[in-house]
Amino acid sequence: MHGLYTAEQVRASEGAMAATVADGVLMRRAAGGLAAHLRGLLGGGYGRRMVLLVGAGDNGGDALWAGAELRRRGARVTALLLDRDRAHPAGLAALRRARGRVLPVLPETLDAARELVAGADVVVDGIVGISGRGPLRDPAPALVDAADRAGVPIVACDLPSGVDTDTGRTAGPHVRAACTVTFGTRKPVHALAAPLCGPVHLVDLGLGPYLGEPHARVFDDADAGRYWPVPGPDDDKYSQGVVGIAAGSATYPGAAVLAAGAAALATSGMVRFAGSAADEVRRHWPEIVATGDITDAGRTQAWAVGPGIGTGSAGRAVLEAVLDREVPVCIDADGITLLAADRALRERVHGQPAVLTPHAGEFARIAGDLYRDHGGDRVAAARAAAAELGVTVLLKGNATVVAAPDGRALVDPAADAWAATAGSGDVLTGMIGALLAAGMEPWWAAGCATLVHARAATRAARAHGLPPVPVPASSLQAAIPAALSGVRAAAAG
Repeated sequence: MHGLYTAEQVRASEGAMAATVADGVLMRRAAGGLAAHLRGLLGGGYGRRMVLLVGAGDNGGDALWAGAELRRRGARVTALLLDRDRAHPAGLAALRRARGRVLPVLPETLDAARELVAGADVVVDGIVGISGRGPLRDPAPALVDAADRAGVPIVACDLPSGVDTDTGRTAGPHVRAACTVTFGTRKPVHALAAPLCGPVHLVDLGLGPYLGEPHARVFDDADAGRYWPVPGPDDDKYSQGVVGIAAGSATYPGAAVLAAGAAALATSGMVRFAGSAADEVRRHWPEIVATGDITDAGRTQAWAVGPGIGTGSAGRAVLEAVLDREVPVCIDADGITLLAADRALRERVHGQPAVLTPHAGEFARIAGDLYRDHGGDRVAAARAAAAELGVTVLLKGNATVVAAPDGRALVDPAADAWAATAGSGDVLTGMIGALLAAGMEPWWAAGCATLVHARAATRAARAHGLPPVPVPASSLQAAIPAALSGVRAAAAG
């Protein structure tokens, strides 16, 4: 697990640390780490062509200092100054001492600058830093476009310019980096906009003692592997947790099959299904105890409810029957729509061990204008919704956010988008239900299930072909055991 720190938190920690070290030390450490990564990327650097896109501020300084080091090792380094009057003075002097080339980008030199970018082996994005806001401004978009068209990799300093540090949002031209070298700690952008950052390489500046509590956290495979319940020699099917699944209908039997099967594959000791799709569930999963009504389902330690139950009176009756059981619950899909429309139902779950799993549209229904109120910050919006609703909120997306009512938040940046298929959310619901039944705390249950769900999607996509291809939710469901094996291996070291 690692933390994500906002721009404000990073600036405060750097200010505190700067008081304890000599002037310029932090920048030299950052530039040294950047230079080391660039050397590896360029195979040493001698004779290779590197172009630095240098804006105002410290990220431009990092790029200049790194360029000076690579120039001393024989690289052909050109710094394109996008704001020549505000380029970092010491970094600029260092590059000039190393006999690097410096070219201010003016209207009359823009074509030459584009040719230099297109002919480079690597471009370093030092345009703006973590304090930057808004899209790229001229002449930067033309130079970034030249690199993209020529297929020249862009290495971002700290974050891709034009992407918001704290929210990962873009509002116009921006950099899509081949990789990002970040300094001191990871920032929200690295999880919320992972596809724009590429692989992220962290340069340790020694900020750890000054950082404090992170804005959000990111789980890794080892976290999920350590926390996922594993039966011991004294366990039986009841002690491992019995989960109830209330999903599907005559119209949507597949939701029942996907959610119930996922709960079984997620190592639930027993799965009890209740609903009109009982025959379909038995046909696909003979080990699941399936009945037509929740009153006949028997004792459970948790329930997962919502996918495909409908939003009319029948669906409401199902949701109410689940809530009457007064056990931990995961509520998804139609269950969320029912909650959004009924204050009394929301009050019933407030303060209970519950997980809501909305996609963006469902979140808008149940959380109102929180996206707008928090400026598109998905972490802040999910955290506010969790506090207001009194439950754990799992806000789905390529970067899924899980927020607890006490303010804890995590982000799971999926490696790909193969889980963006119909029915994959039903699978996630069943997995969370199984973990709740095993006694896992809702925030952890949601976070661990999200990670393993994403790993299963990736494995299923790769199993269908190379390069990977989109897969149906049933294939994702089938890959759960392999994904669990992978995270258990990571936990074992």
